[in-house]
Amino acid sequence: MENLKIDAELDITADVCPITFVKTKLKLEQMQRGEILEVVLNDGEPIQNVPRSVKGEGHKIILVEKRGENYRLLIERGE
Repeated sequence: MENLKIDAELDITADVCPITFVKTKLKLEQMQRGEILEVVLNDGEPIQNVPRSVKGEGHKIILVEKRGENYRLLIERGE
């Protein structure tokens, strides 16, 4: 996992649902297929909804990791 190249980062800890997913989706749309997006998000609705919605859009969740009070999510851009 340490050798994974992060192509873009997004911190959505100041946002609430559904804006968390909207911002994540918009960022992924700016990226190329196969690139990796690192998202920092809060516990609760964001960590429950964002990974599920991202998978539904055809992207791959590589990692979900608890970091202190937040979560780190690595997403590989799909189709």
